[in-house]
Amino acid sequence: MKDDHLASNQENWDQRAVLHAARDGSGYAVQTYVDGPAKLSDVVRFDQPRLGDITGLRVAHLQCHIGTDTISLARIGAAVTGLDFSERSIDEARRLAADTGSTATFVHATVDDAVDVLGAGRFDLVYTGIGALCWLPRIQEWATVVAALLAPGGSLFLREAHPIVWSMDESLGDGLHLRFPYFEQEHPLEWDDDQTYVDSPGRLTATTTYEWNHSLGEIVTALLVSGLRLDMLVEHDSIPWEALPGQMTAHTDGEWRLTENSGVVPLSYTLRASKVT
Repeated sequence: MKDDHLASNQENWDQRAVLHAARDGSGYAVQTYVDGPAKLSDVVRFDQPRLGDITGLRVAHLQCHIGTDTISLARIGAAVTGLDFSERSIDEARRLAADTGSTATFVHATVDDAVDVLGAGRFDLVYTGIGALCWLPRIQEWATVVAALLAPGGSLFLREAHPIVWSMDESLGDGLHLRFPYFEQEHPLEWDDDQTYVDSPGRLTATTTYEWNHSLGEIVTALLVSGLRLDMLVEHDSIPWEALPGQMTAHTDGEWRLTENSGVVPLSYTLRASKVT
């Protein structure tokens, strides 16, 4: 059944990649990266002060999608390799890298296979961006991979939607409604949706996806069990997309915040953990 979930999610993300990589201003607005050599993704720019100087660092970007964050990391000095389970996403990432003259490289593989294809202990930094962990069934398996990829003294840098957000029913626009599991479950939630989460005129035909939530405690504990030390955990009152339609306002920093009662719940977080030498 796990393979069935993976195949369904891969097909969905292959289709999303095409929509997100459109050069017409929709999707991820990738043409702005081609036209602007200093352009950074909103996600990387938001966390740049927390990232610090990454010049020359060997970086593995897990679940990189079409590579906008990956290319942004390269633009601020990293030697970065992106990895994603969607072959079409990797194709689009390589096309964008070629069009922008980026030094970022890309590999098609699942997170489970990351150590085999990228190599153990080779990276100073493992980066995982927003909206990634919910596609992984078991958070401990992810943490084990992260630890294996890192060189001694290396760090994980994670920006993610807060698990409380994944617990909310976004279809109810009259307030915050907790409906779905906060803690990791054996069986995933099944969704059926022909739209993607960014502005796009296209529709998906591979509409069924499967997701798993992981509590903040489960994520931190998995990293600790894998031999990492927690160095930073910052919760934010914002998130990079309209996670609760009709209840959020876009701000100039590329983040969305609750229109009413902003700050009532955390919407995302940034975490840094280092591999104990």
